[in-house]
Amino acid sequence: MEANAQELALGQQVLEAQPFSVLLGARLTAFGDGAAVLELDVRDELRQQNGFVHGGVLSYAADNALTFAAGAAVGPAVLTAGFTIDYLRPARGEVLRARAQVVRPGRSRVVCRCDLLMVDAEGEETLCAVAQGTIAVAAERPPEPGGA
Repeated sequence: MEANAQELALGQQVLEAQPFSVLLGARLTAFGDGAAVLELDVRDELRQQNGFVHGGVLSYAADNALTFAAGAAVGPAVLTAGFTIDYLRPARGEVLRARAQVVRPGRSRVVCRCDLLMVDAEGEETLCAVAQGTIAVAAERPPEPGGA
């Protein structure tokens, strides 16, 4: 993914304007050219009763990464229209990484896919879920973060 520092900084600014993302401690590590990578450190509050990362956290990461990938292709006026997620194995690891890319950009809808990976202490990735989503291109541009 070829993204310049300015694109990544804008993407990070948008993420920081999302209170829920701030609460989770999410960070955007790549953004541009129709792709995005969202990461968050796993902590106990994000686990379910068996010690695995909660499925809702995986869904959040997929939803946001899919939307950021679409935004990287068609601009910031995007909203999730819907997505599906398939859980492949229990999510165990230190970091959750959601790697999304555009499959097909359209004028009104953008189709994206996302791999959800758990990263262990040695940096090895394990695929734990996959998602596919349709992102709507909004008619009106949302306000810029921190702007008027």
